Amino acid sequence: MLMTRASEYALLSLIVLAKADKPMDADTLSRELDISKSFLAKILQAMARKDILNSFKGAHGGFALAKDKNDITVAEIMNAAEGKSPAVFECASNESTCPSEKASACSIWPFLKRLQGKIDHFLEHLTLADIMEK
Repeated sequence: MLMTRASEYALLSLIVLAKADKPMDADTLSRELDISKSFLAKILQAMARKDILNSFKGAHGGFALAKDKNDITVAEIMNAAEGKSPAVFECASNESTCPSEKASACSIWPFLKRLQGKIDHFLEHLTLADIMEK
């Protein structure tokens, strides 16, 4: 479940916005990326609420990056798009929140926890600028 369409569309729209010299509205972005306008608008608004984007109203309004592309991590983008931290597995991050309440008896839970930790670390240090590099 790590990367859904919401995360993909968030990343794609941020790349376009990072290259733009002025704010872009959801309609223009949706046409350029061939993405549903209503779905993209929800993602853009979620990123604005998380201070990844600035939202401007009016005839020349739209969305623009709220901070430098080097200061926006993929983890925060995915968190904003998904409404929760990205997870590879449905497994809980600690024993007390295990949905099956069997984490202490699960033989693979320690491995999954370590793997998720490595992925979290990677995404927390990967920036929008990094994924824009060719």
